[in-house]
Amino acid sequence: MSMLPQGARAELLAAVADHSWGVRIPPLADPHNAHDAAVLILFGVLDRVPAPTADAAVARDLDVLLQRRAPTLSSHPGQVSFPGGRVEPDDADLVATALREAEEETGLDPDGVEILATLPVIPLAASNHLVTPVLAWWQSPSRVVAVDHAETVEVFRVPVAQLLDPASRFTSTLTRMGHTFRGPAFDVDGTIVWGFTAMVLDALFDATGWTVPWDASVERTVEV
Repeated sequence: MSMLPQGARAELLAAVADHSWGVRIPPLADPHNAHDAAVLILFGVLDRVPAPTADAAVARDLDVLLQRRAPTLSSHPGQVSFPGGRVEPDDADLVATALREAEEETGLDPDGVEILATLPVIPLAASNHLVTPVLAWWQSPSRVVAVDHAETVEVFRVPVAQLLDPASRFTSTLTRMGHTFRGPAFDVDGTIVWGFTAMVLDALFDATGWTVPWDASVERTVEV
């Protein structure tokens, strides 16, 4: 019997404790020259939901912090992503990288964040990065906003219930050099979440048991 308290936070902890969790992405073509990076996957309780304790929350009561990257960036321009970026020499570890980047990009106060787990590294071939997702719980939410518009143009606290809604879900298709790539995607009031971010969310939702059955045969082409 699990000694963890019941609730969404506990379900996240239990899901990532299962070493089978992961995202299936092709390996890097040039791993020796890859850059290390980290992203912050930050879940919190919706402001409008009264919850006596964090662990009393359920999946439908949560939101997750996302942002839209500036269209002028050389890597993944205009895409919705988790806060994060490359490791810098002064970072103590990958958790420090994720928190520093989140603070720089969204104004997040790191003191209100509880780190739940550092997840297995995921290769990101499009930009030749080795990305470590850092799963976190927002104990004391702070105001967030796009800080540097050269990097981030919008910051969202997206309700998890909206992401789980089957009507929001579809399979994205992207064709490059004669090859078509497919993956899970979300349409949040016209904001499209796809690629790496959508694959990580999809895997987490499956691992926690939060996923609501959706029609993966519905395909939409994404523009880059």
